[in-house]
Amino acid sequence: MISRIVESGIAKSGAGFIFAGTFMKRVLPSIFSSVSVLLGVLALTASTARAVESYIIVDNQTGRILAEQNADQKRQIASLTEIATGMVVLDWSKLTNADLGELVSIPDNALASGGGPVGLQAGDLISLRDLLYCALMVSDNVAANTLAYHIGRRLPNVEGLDPVGDFVAHMNALARTLGMKHTRLLNPSGVDNTQGSLPFSSAADLARLVRYAYSKSGFPFYVSQETREVHLFRAGQPLSVWLKNLNPLLNQDGIDGVKTGRTIKAGDCIVLTADRSPESVRNGDQVLITPRRIITVLLGVQDRTSDGLTFMRKGWQLYDQWAAAGRATKRSNSL
Repeated sequence: MISRIVESGIAKSGAGFIFAGTFMKRVLPSIFSSVSVLLGVLALTASTARAVESYIIVDNQTGRILAEQNADQKRQIASLTEIATGMVVLDWSKLTNADLGELVSIPDNALASGGGPVGLQAGDLISLRDLLYCALMVSDNVAANTLAYHIGRRLPNVEGLDPVGDFVAHMNALARTLGMKHTRLLNPSGVDNTQGSLPFSSAADLARLVRYAYSKSGFPFYVSQETREVHLFRAGQPLSVWLKNLNPLLNQDGIDGVKTGRTIKAGDCIVLTADRSPESVRNGDQVLITPRRIITVLLGVQDRTSDGLTFMRKGWQLYDQWAAAGRATKRSNSL
């Protein structure tokens, strides 16, 4: 058995005073809180505009946008693409009751865009589940391409595409279903095409995708793993590979996902999510439970670690101010 590690205003009258008192007790706090949220957003933008080219911070429960800059800008997103890849696989598995423990072979064409940190080779046998870990934890392109090849052969294919092409078509179909209007995916790994048009998405669209992913039971587990041992067979011999999650902020400040990405055209990118214990409020005989989770997407970031942590902490400050104001959500400021 071989083993190795991959890291890679008051009034005068009595009625006026009553009104003024009510106004000050009920309305002013909300106004002040709203102003506080706005000032927080402005401060965040002023201090980080040059550090991150595009970002968004969102409440996962409601889609409320807590802060953003260039959030609809079309950009290359590198291996953040593999979030969509993972969701197509997991949705297919759930719909068909497929066994993700099934062993599949790495096809020759999976290495066409180069190798990956796991070192997978053509002909290796590995489970679909372990391929998901490889793609989602360490952005292995070969793993993503292999998933696309094997699952693409089993998906509906009305256009008569090759397996990988059909898989990518389903990725784009998922994007359309989620309202990702600034997204066009061209491959399962997010590599920059050397010829022709480039794939793209946006910070806001990625937040939509992550909200969807976290509505499912499977996806959060894969991206929350700090390390994972995967197993494969090479020339009939067992091989064990330890993966170390590339997310540098995993398990800091409640961060339990999601993924990093990097290419020449995309620059450094990171998607983070964190939760807190649900908020409980008693209303008579009822107890209202509010889940608390925020999502942060940073595209074109200078320092994924320090900027990511800064944005997440500021996001929670903005969330707390918004929650104190009553969690008002309008369509114009929500995903």
